[in-house]
Amino acid sequence: MTDPQVALFMLGIFILVIFLGFPIAFTLMAMGISFGYFAYFDAPRMWRAYNRAVEGGADGWTQFETWIDGFFNNRIFDLFINQTYSVMTNEVLTAVPLFLFMGYVVERANIVSRLFTTLNIAARRIPGSMAVAALITCTLFATATGIVGAVVTLMGLLALPAMLKARYDNSFASGIICAGGTLGILIPPSIMLIVYAASSGVSIVQLYAGALFPGLLLSGLYLVYVVGRAMVQPSVAPKPTREEVPDLPVGQLTVMLLTSFFPLAVLILAVLGAILFGLATPTEAASIGALGGLVLAVSYRALTWGRLRESVYLTVRTTAMVCWLFVGSWTFSSVFSYLGGEQVINTFVTGLDLTPLQFLIMAQLIIFLLGWPLEWSEIIIIFVPIFLPLLPHFGIDPLFFGILVALNLQTSFLTPPMAMSAYYLKGIAPPHVQLIQIFKGCMPFLAMVFVAMAVLYLQPQIALWLPGMIYGR
Repeated sequence: MTDPQVALFMLGIFILVIFLGFPIAFTLMAMGISFGYFAYFDAPRMWRAYNRAVEGGADGWTQFETWIDGFFNNRIFDLFINQTYSVMTNEVLTAVPLFLFMGYVVERANIVSRLFTTLNIAARRIPGSMAVAALITCTLFATATGIVGAVVTLMGLLALPAMLKARYDNSFASGIICAGGTLGILIPPSIMLIVYAASSGVSIVQLYAGALFPGLLLSGLYLVYVVGRAMVQPSVAPKPTREEVPDLPVGQLTVMLLTSFFPLAVLILAVLGAILFGLATPTEAASIGALGGLVLAVSYRALTWGRLRESVYLTVRTTAMVCWLFVGSWTFSSVFSYLGGEQVINTFVTGLDLTPLQFLIMAQLIIFLLGWPLEWSEIIIIFVPIFLPLLPHFGIDPLFFGILVALNLQTSFLTPPMAMSAYYLKGIAPPHVQLIQIFKGCMPFLAMVFVAMAVLYLQPQIALWLPGMIYGR
């Protein structure tokens, strides 16, 4: 087999192995090292000292030692060590644990419960008021934490029982929680965009600026659908009674908003504003956000040693997963490129003579299909870099491509049979809420994602205007 054929065989084996359920990060490292050993195999160089020991008549133990040294004298081990060091010292990835810590602290500070209650009362006169409150809470909380499972689970415990008690349709209520919980990987400060920036070399600051309006566009489409359906089909979202949602005086409602909505909103806007306007680097802003999360938790008297310890543990665990994924991915992709696999794919795609629009549609379709078995982190770290070298050929801005991917990956959490948001929600939903009902509820919001992508295709300035205005790109 030629080297490019070995590279394609390596990719095929990897896809087969991940479908069998093996851990992604360690599979990438194992395959990168094993195939890399073949790629960088150079017997005369590796066993030069061994050959000299044999020729010099050294004793058996010395020959054995030099043979072992030669076995590990393959350049793949140097590559693996260098890649590990590069990931652990990457300044862009330093923001990941800080943003994660901010999200986990906010999640455990009882802020979201207050926020949903307040917004529910404030929106009581709007059709589908409880659904509107749930979506706005999801958007704000998802922006603060960026962890889909945490948002869906917590909102499923807070908002779903309230909506079901208010006689909301099971599917309608479930779809709202699932769709709203996924917004955190799109709206900045998003962990997913940090990972894309580290993979692509695009400025994370410009990515945040580019993702802001598309994220708000998708959230707005969700709200339009929810209110419109509540008006057309009131039975899916009945108006709340005074017993379910009290009608409070304006002064009392204002105080509730000042103590629940505004503190979290100000924290997020301060972090995002500091990044966008160059007042702080993403890492510096993330550290301020983490400190702000702690201050909010103390202010709400919700910071306990147990909650702090759990937040730190979850932050370390998630950060380690992301870092080892990067180590494995970069080792795998380096070997894949060295063997000529990347060149084969580039030649094949450019030989199709596609237009830029056709290439974008093909790439987004592949990413959409990959979203069924894989999580967003694996798609961004492993498969998106395959498309990145092709972007200059088609004249596509990698920033615009990244925003499209971020929009597209919303579908990976909503598309059966592997819709992770649906499974997160099913795990904590009442028994009478069936999984098929949750899947059914996700479908209209899945359609909204496709609408948002189509709008972005037609009006790319939605993503490019703000980075251009602020940074002149």
